[in-house]
Amino acid sequence: MCWSVTGQIEYKWEIMKILLTNDDGYNAPGIMALYETLKPHHEVILIAPDKEKSAVGHGISLNDPIRIDTISLNSGDEIYAVSGTPADCVKLGLFELCTTPPDLVISGINPGSNTGVNINYSGTVAAAREAAFNGLLSMAVSIFRTENTIDFQGMSQFAAKLANKIHDYCLPSGTFLNINAPSIPIDEIRGIKITRQASNNVSKHFDKRSDPKNRSYYWYGNINRAESEADTDVSALSQNYISITPIQCDITDYKTMALLESRRLP
Repeated sequence: MCWSVTGQIEYKWEIMKILLTNDDGYNAPGIMALYETLKPHHEVILIAPDKEKSAVGHGISLNDPIRIDTISLNSGDEIYAVSGTPADCVKLGLFELCTTPPDLVISGINPGSNTGVNINYSGTVAAAREAAFNGLLSMAVSIFRTENTIDFQGMSQFAAKLANKIHDYCLPSGTFLNINAPSIPIDEIRGIKITRQASNNVSKHFDKRSDPKNRSYYWYGNINRAESEADTDVSALSQNYISITPIQCDITDYKTMALLESRRLP
């Protein structure tokens, strides 16, 4: 399914309470672009890690204390920097900092796509998943990273318009949206595709190096978009479409569950 991105549409903003977070840190350009776009129309609370926490997955801080610092912006607004993970940020936001639950949680905008199997490693996606665990509407927003300038402003406008309509989509409880855009200006994007998660795991290339004592060490190598079937998130990005993939938190394989129930088990 493909929708158009283009067209000048006037939006009547429904004022919402929105919690913003990410895995890149409270002052990352992606989350600040979202904050500046959403703040004039909504009640926005920014609660994000105090430093980059990319690829931490859905980890939470069980063995370390979590600290919250209040940061004052030049505008006079206050935001929160958390020493824990993206999932910690959402938990603290919901159960310590928010007096009432937010209407929506947005995680991002991440400078780097979160597609295929790699969504399992993503702190950006984990934050949206944590919100969905707690019965809240949520979405993760990412942009594929290349040498091109990333259009955070254009993507924040797109995310804001999507947020304004998200209640109309009647997402099931426990389902959130994983949104990925190509690294081109928003007005050059060909459209929107509703996609499924690709099976690609592109985080499997390593650069092997040696230290001064001739001991080997490794860095993850360049992560490139791999070939994928036409209806996947990876394929949509490769064709310069925005990919929107609904992700469900319940990962039970119900088909196999029924199969096992019909078998004699030891």
